[in-house]
Amino acid sequence: MRRARHPRLAALLVGIAFAATPAAARLNRTELARVAVVPPPGARVPLDLAWNDAAGDRPTTLGKALGGRPTLLLPVDYTCGNVCDPMLSMSGAALAATGLVAGRDVSLVLVGIDPRDDAAAARHMLDTELGNPGLSAQAAALVGDAAAVDRLTQALGYRFVYDAGTDSFAHPAAAILLTGDGRVARVLSPLALNGSDLRLALVEAGEGRTGSLADRLVLLCYGYDAATGVYTPMIRRVLSFAAAGTILAMAIGIVLLSRRPRQV
Repeated sequence: MRRARHPRLAALLVGIAFAATPAAARLNRTELARVAVVPPPGARVPLDLAWNDAAGDRPTTLGKALGGRPTLLLPVDYTCGNVCDPMLSMSGAALAATGLVAGRDVSLVLVGIDPRDDAAAARHMLDTELGNPGLSAQAAALVGDAAAVDRLTQALGYRFVYDAGTDSFAHPAAAILLTGDGRVARVLSPLALNGSDLRLALVEAGEGRTGSLADRLVLLCYGYDAATGVYTPMIRRVLSFAAAGTILAMAIGIVLLSRRPRQV
């Protein structure tokens, strides 16, 4: 085994995966400050980028993995035993709760950030941590060389730092939502996903081609709150005016009823 798995740390609370104990970590604050996900304006992943698909250990491209569908992309360290494991299981649970079908409506794609990880490591994480055999069979777990990793992470604005002293990575715990043609639609927290919010985000990324008519109607009245990572009602002002109108109508009705002659 190249790298030992460590217990899960309190990094779950800060959203940074760091496969080493705090005592062993050697990165300073300046280095850790570089860890972030900041997609550039108009960010788009390179669909022609070559990877190996761990399912059959065969060559593929990122475009084939997306399949023209809205995609939940998870950059992971396949041998990380900290945040990457729960990040995958929580994302899988949220995706299953959407009611959307992986491989038909949406795609789930894992990409390894460590070029030393092989297909066996990717399959192991997928099979043991996703917790959903049906979803696991439809998910793509990709491994690639350093050039592929660099090109993809630069396109995403995904910055991580390698610590040679502990042979580990400090990297963001982030789920990146892509449109079918590879554009970055949202950056989500995989540790705070739920089925309803993820479904709406995927419907939005599908530009009306994913989900039901009811979902698309909801999107007309809902907007994405990047600060909280969930959909929040933008219709509150409209509802406030509607509530005021209702109260006014009730008041007028009461006045009119009070003026009606009483029947003896």
